[in-house]
Amino acid sequence: MARPPIRFQLNPGLDRQALSKAYRTQGWVQADNLFVPDVAEQLYEVLEKYTPWHLAVHQDGGKPRLLSQNDWRTLAPGDLEALMRDATARAGAGFSYVYMCYPMIDAYVQGRDAGHPLHSLTEFLNSEAMLSFARDVSGHEDVVKIDAQATFYRPGDFLTLHDDRDKGQRLAAYTLGFSRNWRPDWGGQLMFHTLSNDIERGFIPRFNTMTLFRVPTLHSVAPVAPYARNPRLSVTGWLRNDPPVK
Repeated sequence: MARPPIRFQLNPGLDRQALSKAYRTQGWVQADNLFVPDVAEQLYEVLEKYTPWHLAVHQDGGKPRLLSQNDWRTLAPGDLEALMRDATARAGAGFSYVYMCYPMIDAYVQGRDAGHPLHSLTEFLNSEAMLSFARDVSGHEDVVKIDAQATFYRPGDFLTLHDDRDKGQRLAAYTLGFSRNWRPDWGGQLMFHTLSNDIERGFIPRFNTMTLFRVPTLHSVAPVAPYARNPRLSVTGWLRNDPPVK
């Protein structure tokens, strides 16, 4: 992709002290206008127009299955529909998901899609500029890397209840939202749940907003309504303390 490189820059007006206080008090915080406007606009364009999306489907036994566009074409007739149907049926009884994604870390490490702007985002997320911001806000001085995947939820896509628990290496979870002009009745909210099965808080998809929350936290992504007109675009992942990939 012949595109000029994105010169990443965090919004210099971000109040790290206030964000950190909110995170410590609530267990979550939202940082609006995370990037300077030009960077946010470029990332939106990349996600909306130039990302080679894969289909992420939860399979029986817990293993994710990622299907590239080429994978879709090679499936036998009816197999894709069966995968989607099975994942949706599992959602009625437990953890499951269906959404589009771009596996940023795997693609970067494996050298796929050379020159894609999301590779430069992966590098920025793991730069000292972003790592220091993450440490300052979360209070986790041992954050050594930030992993990531880009996501695109189409009408009907969902992610059911879970808490991101993973052997202590995931210190906090985050989403970077790049959804424009989202209506609340379009669904797609990031929802936090209580142990008594109530919804404690829900966040509408927003543009250029980072949501950071503790691990473990019970949460889900509400299904996107069939009449939603705009794409639900985001980059999601975790702040981690396991060694960076060499």
